[in-house]
Amino acid sequence: MRINIVTYLLVIVIIILVSHQAKAQFNDTTHYHVALTPTGSINRTNDGDTYLLNNALKFNIKKNDVTFDFINSWIYGKQNKTLTNNDYSSALDFDLFKTFPHFFYWGLVNYNTSYSLKINDQLLAGAGIAYSFIDNKTAYLNLSDGVLYDKSDLILPNTQRDIYHTYRNSLRLMFRINIKDVVVLDGANFIQNSFERKNDYIIRTTTNLSFKIQKWLSLTTSLNYARQNRTASENLLFTYGLSLEKYF
Repeated sequence: MRINIVTYLLVIVIIILVSHQAKAQFNDTTHYHVALTPTGSINRTNDGDTYLLNNALKFNIKKNDVTFDFINSWIYGKQNKTLTNNDYSSALDFDLFKTFPHFFYWGLVNYNTSYSLKINDQLLAGAGIAYSFIDNKTAYLNLSDGVLYDKSDLILPNTQRDIYHTYRNSLRLMFRINIKDVVVLDGANFIQNSFERKNDYIIRTTTNLSFKIQKWLSLTTSLNYARQNRTASENLLFTYGLSLEKYF
C-alpha cells in the first residue's frame, strides 16, 4: 500500500510540474516548493552490486520566520531476482528563525524502514539548534546539533530481532555551492551517536550535483552512503537521473 501511494503521488507531481512555468527560487512572495527526483542507480551493499529504482518527493513551505519540509524517498532493487533494497523513508522537519541572524531552531520526525540496513521500523524524533556560517545566493554552510529519541525494531548480525529505544546526539553539516543558477553542488552529512552505547551510531552522507536544463528541469547525480552500525549494515548508492521542481 505504501508503495502504491508514493507512486500515485509521484505521477500527480509530474503532471503539476510539467504543466506550469516554474520560478527560480524562494522570494518574498514564494512560499511553496515541490520537487520530484526519479532516478536509476548503481548500488553497492553488503550483498553486492545491483541496479535500483530511486525516487524522492519533496515539499517545502516557507512563511515568515518558519520553514517546513516534507520528504519521502523509496529505493527498490534486486540482484539476480534476489531482493537487495526495499528502503522507505518519510521525514517532516521545521526550522524556526526567531533569534539573531543565521541562527535557528529545528525539529524533526523521521520514519524509516530499510531492507538493506536491516531496519524493520525506526522512528526518530527530536530538536536542536543550527548556525549558518555562510548564507547567500552562491554559497551556504550550516552546522547543527541536537538530541533525537530513537525507537527501533532491528535485525542484528546474528539474525536476532532487537526492539529497543535510545537517545542520540545528532550532528549535521550541510553545504551548497551555486554557480550562476546553472550548476549546483550540495550535500548533507550526519553522524548520530547513542548516548548509552559507544558502538551504536548512524552515519549518513549525501552529495548532489545538478545541471539545470530548464527552470523546472535539471540533470542530477547523487552519491549517498549510509551505515547502521548496530546491525553492521551499510550501503553506497550512486544515482543519476532528472529532477523536476516548481516554486509557487
